[in-house]
Amino acid sequence: MPRHLYAHVPFCSRRCSYCDFSIAVRREVPVDEYLAALESELTTRFPGGDVSEVDSIYLGGGTPSRLGAAGVARAVKLLGRFFPPAADAEITVEANPEDVSVHAAESWRAAGVNRLSLGSQSFDDNVLAWMHRTHGSAAIGESVASARAGGITNLSLDLIFALPESLHRDFEGDVSRLLALQPDHVSLYGLTIESATPLGKWVARGVTVEQPEEGYESDFLAANRLLTAQGFQHYEVSNYGKPGRRARHNSSYWAGVPYVGVGPAAHGFDGRTRRWNARNYADWRDTALAGRDPLEGSEELTVENRVAETVYLGLRSDAGMALLPGEEHFVERWVQAGWARLGSDGRLRCTAEGWLRLDALAAALTHHRSR
Repeated sequence: MPRHLYAHVPFCSRRCSYCDFSIAVRREVPVDEYLAALESELTTRFPGGDVSEVDSIYLGGGTPSRLGAAGVARAVKLLGRFFPPAADAEITVEANPEDVSVHAAESWRAAGVNRLSLGSQSFDDNVLAWMHRTHGSAAIGESVASARAGGITNLSLDLIFALPESLHRDFEGDVSRLLALQPDHVSLYGLTIESATPLGKWVARGVTVEQPEEGYESDFLAANRLLTAQGFQHYEVSNYGKPGRRARHNSSYWAGVPYVGVGPAAHGFDGRTRRWNARNYADWRDTALAGRDPLEGSEELTVENRVAETVYLGLRSDAGMALLPGEEHFVERWVQAGWARLGSDGRLRCTAEGWLRLDALAAALTHHRSR
Protein backbone atom coordinates (compact mmCIF):
# COMPACT_ATOMS: atom_id res chain seq x y z
CA MET A 1 0.00 0.00 0.00
CA PRO A 2 1.26 3.52 -0.74
CA ARG A 3 2.60 5.53 2.15
CA HIS A 4 2.98 8.83 0.34
CA LEU A 5 0.65 11.12 -1.63
CA TYR A 6 1.49 13.82 -4.16
CA ALA A 7 -1.03 16.33 -5.52
CA HIS A 8 -0.13 18.58 -8.44
CA VAL A 9 -1.50 22.12 -8.32
CA PRO A 10 -0.69 23.65 -11.73
CA PHE A 11 -1.57 27.31 -11.26
CA CYS A 12 0.97 30.09 -11.72
CA SER A 13 0.63 33.82 -12.27
CA ARG A 14 3.22 33.61 -15.07
CA ARG A 15 5.67 31.11 -16.54
CA CYS A 16 9.25 31.42 -15.34
CA SER A 17 11.83 31.73 -18.10
CA TYR A 18 13.29 28.26 -17.43
CA CYS A 19 10.05 26.40 -16.59
CA ASP A 20 9.00 23.30 -18.54
CA PHE A 21 6.59 21.98 -15.90
CA SER A 22 2.89 21.33 -16.33
CA ILE A 23 1.38 24.67 -15.33
CA ALA A 24 -1.76 26.69 -16.01
CA VAL A 25 -1.25 30.45 -16.03
CA ARG A 26 -4.33 32.08 -14.53
CA ARG A 27 -4.97 35.63 -13.36
CA GLU A 28 -7.82 34.31 -11.22
CA VAL A 29 -7.28 30.81 -9.85
CA PRO A 30 -10.35 28.53 -10.26
CA VAL A 31 -10.09 27.08 -6.77
CA ASP A 32 -13.57 25.54 -6.61
CA GLU A 33 -13.23 24.00 -10.08
CA TYR A 34 -9.81 22.52 -9.30
CA LEU A 35 -10.93 21.03 -5.98
CA ALA A 36 -14.07 19.57 -7.55
CA ALA A 37 -11.96 17.87 -10.25
CA LEU A 38 -9.47 16.65 -7.64
CA GLU A 39 -12.26 15.16 -5.53
CA SER A 40 -13.73 13.52 -8.62
CA GLU A 41 -10.39 11.93 -9.54
CA LEU A 42 -9.97 10.60 -6.02
CA THR A 43 -13.52 9.24 -5.96
CA THR A 44 -13.10 7.58 -9.37
CA ARG A 45 -9.77 5.97 -8.63
CA PHE A 46 -10.49 4.96 -5.03
CA PRO A 47 -14.25 4.30 -4.99
CA GLY A 48 -14.29 1.74 -2.19
CA GLY A 49 -12.39 3.83 0.29
CA ASP A 50 -9.74 1.11 0.38
CA VAL A 51 -6.92 3.51 1.11
CA SER A 52 -4.10 3.60 3.58
CA GLU A 53 -2.76 6.00 6.16
CA VAL A 54 0.13 7.94 4.67
CA ASP A 55 3.39 9.26 6.08
CA SER A 56 3.53 12.29 3.82
CA ILE A 57 1.33 14.54 1.71
CA TYR A 58 2.98 16.93 -0.74
CA LEU A 59 1.30 19.72 -2.70
CA GLY A 60 3.61 20.62 -5.58
CA GLY A 61 3.25 22.58 -8.77
CA GLY A 62 2.93 24.94 -10.35
CA THR A 63 2.36 27.10 -7.32
CA PRO A 64 0.07 25.48 -4.73
CA SER A 65 0.12 28.63 -2.60
CA ARG A 66 -1.84 30.33 -5.40
CA LEU A 67 -4.88 28.49 -4.03
CA GLY A 68 -4.78 31.00 -1.19
CA ALA A 69 -5.16 30.63 2.55
CA ALA A 70 -8.52 28.86 2.43
CA GLY A 71 -7.89 26.96 -0.80
CA VAL A 72 -4.73 25.21 0.42
CA ALA A 73 -6.49 24.28 3.66
CA ARG A 74 -9.41 22.82 1.72
CA ALA A 75 -7.06 20.83 -0.53
CA VAL A 76 -5.20 19.33 2.43
CA LYS A 77 -8.43 18.36 4.15
CA LEU A 78 -9.78 16.81 0.94
CA LEU A 79 -6.66 14.72 0.42
CA GLY A 80 -6.77 13.67 4.07
CA ARG A 81 -10.29 12.32 3.66
CA PHE A 82 -9.05 9.77 1.14
CA PHE A 83 -5.56 9.23 2.57
CA PRO A 84 -5.56 9.99 6.31
CA PRO A 85 -2.18 11.32 7.42
CA ALA A 86 -0.35 9.49 10.20
CA ALA A 87 -0.06 11.33 13.50
CA ASP A 88 3.49 12.44 12.67
CA ALA A 89 3.00 12.83 8.90
CA GLU A 90 5.00 15.39 6.96
CA ILE A 91 2.61 17.67 5.06
CA THR A 92 4.39 20.01 2.65
CA VAL A 93 3.14 22.87 0.50
CA GLU A 94 5.25 24.55 -2.16
CA ALA A 95 4.84 28.32 -1.99
CA ASN A 96 6.02 31.46 -3.68
CA PRO A 97 7.22 34.10 -1.20
CA GLU A 98 4.58 36.67 -2.19
CA ASP A 99 1.77 34.25 -1.25
CA VAL A 100 2.91 33.71 2.33
CA SER A 101 1.31 35.85 5.03
CA VAL A 102 0.83 35.22 8.72
CA HIS A 103 -2.87 34.62 8.06
CA ALA A 104 -2.15 32.12 5.28
CA ALA A 105 0.41 30.26 7.38
CA GLU A 106 -2.01 30.07 10.31
CA SER A 107 -4.73 28.70 8.04
CA TRP A 108 -2.43 26.11 6.48
CA ARG A 109 -1.03 25.07 9.86
CA ALA A 110 -4.53 24.61 11.24
CA ALA A 111 -5.26 22.26 8.32
CA GLY A 112 -2.19 20.16 9.15
CA VAL A 113 0.54 21.69 6.99
CA ASN A 114 3.83 21.52 8.89
CA ARG A 115 6.41 22.19 6.17
CA LEU A 116 6.80 24.88 3.50
CA SER A 117 9.05 24.70 0.47
CA LEU A 118 9.70 28.28 -0.65
CA GLY A 119 10.71 28.98 -4.24
CA SER A 120 13.24 31.70 -3.49
CA GLN A 121 15.64 30.85 -6.40
CA SER A 122 17.92 33.91 -5.93
CA PHE A 123 18.41 36.96 -3.74
CA ASP A 124 19.43 39.15 -6.69
CA ASP A 125 16.54 41.28 -7.96
CA ASN A 126 17.99 41.50 -11.47
CA VAL A 127 18.27 37.72 -11.61
CA LEU A 128 14.72 37.28 -10.31
CA ALA A 129 13.44 39.60 -13.04
CA TRP A 130 15.40 37.65 -15.69
CA MET A 131 13.81 34.45 -14.37
CA HIS A 132 10.33 36.05 -14.66
CA ARG A 133 9.80 35.47 -10.95
CA THR A 134 6.93 37.42 -9.43
CA HIS A 135 8.70 38.30 -6.18
CA GLY A 136 11.65 40.45 -5.21
CA SER A 137 14.46 39.47 -2.88
CA ALA A 138 12.93 41.30 0.11
CA ALA A 139 9.85 39.08 -0.09
CA ILE A 140 11.90 35.99 0.70
CA GLY A 141 12.85 37.09 4.20
CA GLU A 142 9.37 38.46 4.79
CA SER A 143 7.79 35.12 3.85
CA VAL A 144 10.13 33.23 6.18
CA ALA A 145 9.18 35.51 9.06
CA SER A 146 5.46 35.25 8.23
CA ALA A 147 5.56 31.45 8.02
CA ARG A 148 7.25 31.15 11.39
CA ALA A 149 4.89 33.67 12.97
CA GLY A 150 1.98 31.63 11.58
CA GLY A 151 3.25 28.42 13.18
CA ILE A 152 5.10 26.70 10.32
CA THR A 153 8.72 26.42 11.35
CA ASN A 154 10.01 23.62 9.11
CA LEU A 155 11.15 25.61 6.08
CA SER A 156 12.96 24.65 2.90
CA LEU A 157 14.40 27.22 0.50
CA ASP A 158 15.28 26.67 -3.17
CA LEU A 159 18.16 28.16 -5.14
CA ILE A 160 19.00 27.77 -8.82
CA PHE A 161 22.68 27.72 -9.75
CA ALA A 162 24.80 27.73 -12.93
CA LEU A 163 23.12 30.80 -14.38
CA PRO A 164 24.55 32.51 -17.49
CA GLU A 165 27.72 34.47 -16.73
CA SER A 166 26.20 37.56 -18.36
CA LEU A 167 23.96 37.99 -15.30
CA HIS A 168 27.00 38.53 -13.03
CA ARG A 169 25.20 36.68 -10.26
CA ASP A 170 27.11 36.31 -6.96
CA PHE A 171 26.14 32.73 -6.20
CA GLU A 172 28.11 32.41 -2.98
CA GLY A 173 26.52 35.67 -1.83
CA ASP A 174 23.10 34.15 -2.51
CA VAL A 175 23.97 31.08 -0.44
CA SER A 176 25.16 33.30 2.42
CA ARG A 177 21.94 35.33 2.36
CA LEU A 178 19.96 32.10 2.37
CA LEU A 179 21.90 30.81 5.37
CA ALA A 180 21.18 34.04 7.25
CA LEU A 181 17.49 33.08 7.20
CA GLN A 182 18.33 29.82 9.01
CA PRO A 183 16.23 27.38 6.95
CA ASP A 184 15.93 23.74 7.93
CA HIS A 185 16.39 22.43 4.41
CA VAL A 186 17.86 23.65 1.13
CA SER A 187 17.27 22.41 -2.42
CA LEU A 188 19.76 23.41 -5.14
CA TYR A 189 18.98 22.92 -8.80
CA GLY A 190 21.31 23.48 -11.73
CA LEU A 191 19.71 25.52 -14.50
CA THR A 192 18.37 23.21 -17.21
CA ILE A 193 17.66 24.58 -20.66
CA GLU A 194 14.54 23.14 -22.29
CA SER A 195 13.90 24.04 -25.92
CA ALA A 196 10.24 25.02 -25.51
CA THR A 197 10.84 27.50 -22.69
CA PRO A 198 11.58 31.21 -23.06
CA LEU A 199 15.14 30.46 -21.95
CA GLY A 200 15.48 27.73 -24.56
CA LYS A 201 14.42 30.19 -27.25
CA TRP A 202 16.88 32.82 -25.98
CA VAL A 203 19.70 30.29 -26.19
CA ALA A 204 18.62 29.13 -29.65
CA ARG A 205 18.71 32.74 -30.90
CA GLY A 206 22.07 33.37 -29.28
CA VAL A 207 20.65 36.01 -26.95
CA THR A 208 21.75 33.99 -23.91
CA VAL A 209 24.79 31.74 -23.53
CA GLU A 210 24.55 28.96 -20.97
CA GLN A 211 27.06 28.56 -18.18
CA PRO A 212 30.05 26.37 -19.12
CA GLU A 213 30.53 23.10 -17.28
CA GLU A 214 33.32 24.60 -15.18
CA GLY A 215 30.91 27.18 -13.78
CA TYR A 216 28.33 24.51 -12.99
CA GLU A 217 30.92 22.51 -11.08
CA SER A 218 32.24 25.59 -9.27
CA ASP A 219 28.77 26.61 -8.04
CA PHE A 220 27.87 23.07 -6.98
CA LEU A 221 31.04 22.57 -4.96
CA ALA A 222 30.85 26.07 -3.42
CA ALA A 223 27.33 25.35 -2.17
CA ASN A 224 28.47 22.03 -0.77
CA ARG A 225 31.29 23.72 1.13
CA LEU A 226 29.19 26.57 2.52
CA LEU A 227 26.18 24.49 3.52
CA THR A 228 28.00 21.57 5.10
CA ALA A 229 30.12 24.05 7.08
CA GLN A 230 26.84 25.23 8.67
CA GLY A 231 25.76 21.74 9.70
CA PHE A 232 23.66 20.77 6.68
CA GLN A 233 23.83 17.16 5.57
CA HIS A 234 24.22 16.74 1.80
CA TYR A 235 21.95 13.72 1.71
CA GLU A 236 20.91 13.72 -1.95
CA VAL A 237 22.49 15.18 -5.06
CA SER A 238 20.27 18.31 -4.96
CA ASN A 239 19.24 18.43 -1.31
CA TYR A 240 20.64 19.45 2.07
CA GLY A 241 18.95 19.11 5.45
CA LYS A 242 19.71 19.90 9.03
CA PRO A 243 19.73 16.74 11.20
CA GLY A 244 16.18 15.41 11.41
CA ARG A 245 14.95 17.72 8.63
CA ARG A 246 15.46 15.66 5.51
CA ALA A 247 12.48 15.77 3.16
CA ARG A 248 10.62 12.59 4.03
CA HIS A 249 8.30 12.76 1.03
CA ASN A 250 11.01 13.26 -1.58
CA SER A 251 13.18 10.63 0.07
CA SER A 252 10.43 8.10 -0.65
CA TYR A 253 10.97 8.63 -4.39
CA TRP A 254 14.67 7.94 -4.09
CA ALA A 255 13.98 4.80 -2.05
CA GLY A 256 11.67 3.47 -4.78
CA VAL A 257 8.65 2.98 -2.50
CA PRO A 258 5.01 3.15 -3.72
CA TYR A 259 3.26 6.51 -3.83
CA VAL A 260 0.06 7.97 -5.28
CA GLY A 261 -0.02 10.98 -7.61
CA VAL A 262 -3.17 12.99 -8.30
CA GLY A 263 -3.79 16.15 -10.31
CA PRO A 264 -2.65 17.09 -13.82
CA ALA A 265 0.65 15.48 -14.91
CA ALA A 266 1.02 13.73 -11.54
CA HIS A 267 2.96 10.47 -11.52
CA GLY A 268 2.39 7.48 -9.26
CA PHE A 269 4.13 4.17 -8.61
CA ASP A 270 2.70 0.99 -7.07
CA GLY A 271 5.96 -0.94 -6.84
CA ARG A 272 5.68 -2.47 -10.32
CA THR A 273 3.97 0.04 -12.60
CA ARG A 274 4.38 3.77 -13.10
CA ARG A 275 1.38 5.81 -14.21
CA TRP A 276 0.92 9.44 -15.13
CA ASN A 277 -2.06 11.69 -15.57
CA ALA A 278 -3.06 13.92 -18.47
CA ARG A 279 -0.58 16.80 -18.55
CA ASN A 280 -2.86 19.60 -19.76
CA TYR A 281 -4.98 21.12 -16.99
CA ALA A 282 -8.17 21.38 -19.07
CA ASP A 283 -7.86 17.76 -20.27
CA TRP A 284 -7.30 16.51 -16.72
CA ARG A 285 -10.17 18.63 -15.36
CA ASP A 286 -12.71 17.60 -17.99
CA THR A 287 -11.85 13.89 -17.74
CA ALA A 288 -11.93 13.88 -13.94
CA LEU A 289 -15.20 15.81 -13.74
CA ALA A 290 -16.74 13.34 -16.19
CA GLY A 291 -16.02 10.57 -13.70
CA ARG A 292 -13.22 8.94 -15.68
CA ASP A 293 -9.67 8.17 -14.63
CA PRO A 294 -7.48 10.96 -16.11
CA LEU A 295 -4.73 8.45 -16.89
CA GLU A 296 -2.52 9.41 -19.83
CA GLY A 297 -0.12 6.49 -19.74
CA SER A 298 1.52 3.74 -17.72
CA GLU A 299 4.62 1.59 -17.86
CA GLU A 300 5.37 -1.69 -16.14
CA LEU A 301 9.03 -1.81 -15.17
CA THR A 302 11.09 -4.43 -16.93
CA VAL A 303 14.03 -6.26 -15.39
CA GLU A 304 16.32 -3.84 -17.23
CA ASN A 305 14.37 -0.85 -15.88
CA ARG A 306 14.72 -2.16 -12.35
CA VAL A 307 18.46 -2.65 -12.68
CA ALA A 308 18.89 0.90 -13.98
CA GLU A 309 16.66 2.41 -11.28
CA THR A 310 18.34 0.47 -8.48
CA VAL A 311 21.72 1.84 -9.54
CA TYR A 312 20.62 5.41 -10.23
CA LEU A 313 18.46 5.82 -7.12
CA GLY A 314 21.10 4.22 -4.93
CA LEU A 315 23.90 6.46 -6.15
CA ARG A 316 21.92 9.71 -5.92
CA SER A 317 21.53 9.68 -2.12
CA ASP A 318 23.87 9.23 0.81
CA ALA A 319 22.23 5.86 1.55
CA GLY A 320 24.37 4.58 -1.29
CA MET A 321 23.93 1.17 -2.85
CA ALA A 322 25.09 -2.34 -2.03
CA LEU A 323 27.62 -3.73 -4.48
CA LEU A 324 27.33 -7.19 -5.95
CA PRO A 325 30.21 -9.67 -5.63
CA GLY A 326 33.12 -8.63 -7.80
CA GLU A 327 31.98 -5.04 -8.33
CA GLU A 328 34.51 -3.62 -5.88
CA HIS A 329 37.15 -4.00 -8.58
CA PHE A 330 34.94 -2.24 -11.16
CA VAL A 331 34.39 0.86 -8.96
CA GLU A 332 37.92 0.99 -7.56
CA ARG A 333 38.95 3.65 -10.08
CA TRP A 334 36.02 5.83 -8.96
CA VAL A 335 37.21 5.61 -5.38
CA GLN A 336 40.76 6.45 -6.38
CA ALA A 337 39.53 9.45 -8.38
CA GLY A 338 37.64 10.76 -5.33
CA TRP A 339 34.20 10.27 -6.90
CA ALA A 340 32.95 7.64 -4.47
CA ARG A 341 33.63 5.98 -1.13
CA LEU A 342 33.15 2.35 -0.22
CA GLY A 343 31.89 2.06 3.34
CA SER A 344 32.53 -0.66 5.88
CA ASP A 345 28.92 -1.71 5.30
CA GLY A 346 29.78 -2.59 1.70
CA ARG A 347 27.76 0.27 0.25
CA LEU A 348 29.08 2.62 -2.40
CA ARG A 349 28.38 6.31 -1.88
CA CYS A 350 29.11 9.20 -4.21
CA THR A 351 31.12 12.19 -3.04
CA ALA A 352 30.13 15.69 -4.12
CA GLU A 353 32.58 15.37 -7.01
CA GLY A 354 30.99 12.04 -7.90
CA TRP A 355 27.47 13.49 -7.89
CA LEU A 356 28.64 15.88 -10.60
CA ARG A 357 29.17 12.73 -12.69
CA LEU A 358 26.09 10.87 -11.48
CA ASP A 359 24.56 10.11 -14.87
CA ALA A 360 27.80 8.75 -16.29
CA LEU A 361 28.62 6.66 -13.22
CA ALA A 362 25.11 5.20 -13.02
CA ALA A 363 25.13 4.37 -16.75
CA ALA A 364 28.52 2.65 -16.45
CA LEU A 365 27.51 0.50 -13.48
CA THR A 366 24.14 -0.32 -15.06
CA HIS A 367 25.91 -1.46 -18.22
CA HIS A 368 28.29 -3.55 -16.15
CA ARG A 369 25.41 -5.25 -14.35
CA SER A 370 23.49 -5.89 -17.55
CA ARG A 371 26.26 -7.67 -19.44
